[in-house]
Amino acid sequence: MVLPAKIFEIQDEADVELMSTRLKEFREEEPYTLAEGETLTLVTEVLELEVKGDLISGVFSKDFIRSSQYRREVVESPITEEAPFWIKPFQEKAFLVVTAPSVARGVKKLLTSHVANKLSEVLFSRPWAIVEVKFSNEVLRELHESNPQATKLIWFDNVDIPSVEKLCLAGSSLADTKLYHDYIDHGTIWYVVFGVQKRGIVVGITRNCVITLFSKSTMEDFRTYILEDVLTLIE
Repeated sequence: MVLPAKIFEIQDEADVELMSTRLKEFREEEPYTLAEGETLTLVTEVLELEVKGDLISGVFSKDFIRSSQYRREVVESPITEEAPFWIKPFQEKAFLVVTAPSVARGVKKLLTSHVANKLSEVLFSRPWAIVEVKFSNEVLRELHESNPQATKLIWFDNVDIPSVEKLCLAGSSLADTKLYHDYIDHGTIWYVVFGVQKRGIVVGITRNCVITLFSKSTMEDFRTYILEDVLTLIE
């Protein structure tokens, strides 16, 4: 099971009751005429909206038209993509977590950035009220150095070695403490994959707050891990 999620920060005041009302009322319809003349209504809305205490959960749903070729003709077909999300106030901040790809791969159209930008307009009537956040290099170093045996892969970027853009440690190389310190002296950690013993899962974390689940687990357990363990790492 590979499940990606990305964390964003809400910069405006996060009133749970007001946000839940706006999400409940949100629905956009867009007419689309297919090549053969039939008109469809493409819908963007939030499904399965639920509020538990200060936690808002829902599913962002958006219709698309997918075009493909069949016997040298373009065939258009409607599809619906969904991205579960959570909104959670934490300490003095509030965060949006979206479970969807962050980079266009394969046939997926609904990306985390699209969901964050749209929810910014829905919730706060303006763009960029929801922005990206990052982990510090020190936080990613601590994730590895606190339990090196659990680390499975590390990518380094911002490398100052001429003609080298990235460095990687994996497998037996991770046990080489000298090699790790050589790499950290010449770059910063971009991505680390490690096992979370108390949760029984394997995850990957990037500096721009993309969390990827690599092991078998439930969406509920993945959410709990992010909300209870990962949010505490964001400065």
